[in-house]
Amino acid sequence: MKYVVIDRGDDHSKRLSERFHTLAAAQGFAIDEHQPDIVISIGGDGTLLQAFHKYNHQLDRLSFIGVHTGHLGFYADWQAHELDTLVARMAEDEPQYVRYPLAEVVSNTPDGSDRYLALNEFTLKGVEGTLVASIHINGELFEMFRGDGIVVSTPSGSTAYNKSLGGAIIHPSIESLQIAEIASINNRVYRTLGSSVVLPKHHHCDIVSAKESQRLALVVDHISIERNDIRSLRCTVSDKKICFARYRPFPFWKRVRDAFLAEP
Repeated sequence: MKYVVIDRGDDHSKRLSERFHTLAAAQGFAIDEHQPDIVISIGGDGTLLQAFHKYNHQLDRLSFIGVHTGHLGFYADWQAHELDTLVARMAEDEPQYVRYPLAEVVSNTPDGSDRYLALNEFTLKGVEGTLVASIHINGELFEMFRGDGIVVSTPSGSTAYNKSLGGAIIHPSIESLQIAEIASINNRVYRTLGSSVVLPKHHHCDIVSAKESQRLALVVDHISIERNDIRSLRCTVSDKKICFARYRPFPFWKRVRDAFLAEP
């Protein structure tokens, strides 16, 4: 088995990485940073996002495992003290592969188009003022938006920024996108729905800049891009998915309960 470890970079995560390498070597696993079979993320959900963006060009051939160094996260099945058990399971058992849908966004500018994948969400905001944009669903104008920004999330990302905006939590087996507003302004010119909208896989959404040369910040998970020439964004459910290797069951709704409802 070929693997690579991505850690958060703090002392605790680095020690865990060294421990994992020692255990993995004893099982005959090989380190391969270029074409791994499994990517091990040691840290938090942010570390797994970093690992995803580093290897998202190889999604068709690899899987991810998350080891959380704090509280159990949405993308982490294992805690720091369970490394021995994890490596033993990896050596002895066949995992269950669970695949989550991703969001794809194409940014259109006068220079051409750039394509991005998001595991959690992407956000569009105005840098020097409010965001002014029209939102189109399947080529038809849906609403004129003026406000702080727009968040488009995946089902697994619906528990993150989207939830704080009052959006629904969606099970990752439902291939969809959710559009949520950030502090929208409503008047005679700009009218928004005021609630999140869920689009199925076969639908698409276009966010079209309605103000010339407005400087916009496009944030894809944790990666921020600022430009003043974004004409539009095309948002779809990607044909690609992220794959997680599960060596024990950890249902999505249990993750939700542990994160938001369980006693501390």
